[in-house]
Amino acid sequence: MNGGTLARYFGLQFLGTTLLVFAAIFALVALLDYIEMMRRAGDLPNVSAILVAQASLYRVPQVTERIMPFCVLIGAMSCYLTLSRRLELVVARAAGMSAWQFISPALIVAFLLGVVATAVYNPISALLQERSKRYEAELFGQDPSALRGAGGTFWVSQRSSEGMAIINALASQAQGVRLTGVSVFVFDSSGQFRQRIEARTAVLEPGVWLLQDSRLYEIGTLPVDQAEYRLKTNLTSEQVRESFATPETVPFWELPSYITIAENEGLGAAGYRLQFQKLLARPFLFASMVFLAAAVSLRFFRFGGVQKMVLSGVAAGFLLYVLSKVTEDLSKGELMHPVAAAWLPVLVGGLTGFIALLYQEDG
Repeated sequence: MNGGTLARYFGLQFLGTTLLVFAAIFALVALLDYIEMMRRAGDLPNVSAILVAQASLYRVPQVTERIMPFCVLIGAMSCYLTLSRRLELVVARAAGMSAWQFISPALIVAFLLGVVATAVYNPISALLQERSKRYEAELFGQDPSALRGAGGTFWVSQRSSEGMAIINALASQAQGVRLTGVSVFVFDSSGQFRQRIEARTAVLEPGVWLLQDSRLYEIGTLPVDQAEYRLKTNLTSEQVRESFATPETVPFWELPSYITIAENEGLGAAGYRLQFQKLLARPFLFASMVFLAAAVSLRFFRFGGVQKMVLSGVAAGFLLYVLSKVTEDLSKGELMHPVAAAWLPVLVGGLTGFIALLYQEDG
C-alpha cells in the first residue's frame, strides 16, 4: 500500500467521521427545535404539522452553521482515536509515514469543507432562514410579538418632500422589505408632529410603503381605518435591508455590497466587515481545528492518558470559542479591527495545535 493510497484512506476516514458528527448534531438540533415549535404552536387552531416542520427545519442550518468548527474538531478527534485504537496509525508509522503525512489529508479535506461551508452552505442557510420567518408569520400571524427578534423592535427613519417619518416594526421579513406590527410617526417639513399610523403589515414598493389594515390617528380628529394606505418614501430596498438585516442573515456573496452601502450612507459597517472576514477565515479555522485535534488524539492507547488528552482537546476548543466571542464583541464595539477579530482565533488555534504537535513528534 503506497503513501497516496494511505493518504486517501485517512482523508476519507476523516471526511466520513466529520459528516457523521455534523449529521448527528443537525438531527438533534432539528428535533429539539421542532419540539419547541410544536409547543409554541400547540394553542393555535388548525395548525399544519407540515408547516411547523418546515418553519423549524429551515432555521436549523443557520444554527448548525455556528457549531461547524466543533464538528470538525470532534470529527478529527474521533477519527484519529479510532485509527489509533485499531492500530492503523502504528501500521502507518511502521510503513515510514510521519504524523505530518497522515494529518495532511485531513487538513486538505477540512480546508475544502470550509470553502464549501462559506461559498455554498452559508447562502443556503441565509435563504432558508428568510423562508422560516415567512412560515412563522403564517403560523403566528395573529401574534406579531412571537416573531420579535432577540434585539426587540426594529426602527428606520426616512425623509421626503413632505417631511420625516419614523417607522417602528415588531418583526421584519425579507430583510426589512416586509414589516409586521408597524407604527409610523409622521412629522411635517417643519418638524411638527402630524399623525400616527398603526398597521398590521407594511410592504416596500417603489416610492411608497404599502400599509395594510391601517388606522390613522391625528390631533383633534377621530381615528380613521383604512384597508390600504400609501406612505411616500425615498428609501430603496437596499437601504432598508441595510437598516434591518443583521450580518448573520446576509449571504456571503452579498456582504461586499452591504459593506459598500453602509460606507456610502455613513452607517456603521463593522458588523458586516466582521462577518465577511469570519467567513473568509472559516476554511483556515477548520484546518486549525484539525491541528488541535491531532495534538490531543495521536497518542497510542497502550500509553494511557487518552481520556485526559481528549478532555484537553475539548477544553481547547471551548477556550477558542470564548476567544472568538470576545474578539467579536470588541470588533462590534469598534475596539478591534474586524480583520484582527476574525483571524486572531484562527492564528491562536492553529499555532497552538501546530506547536503542540511539533513538540510531540519532534521533541
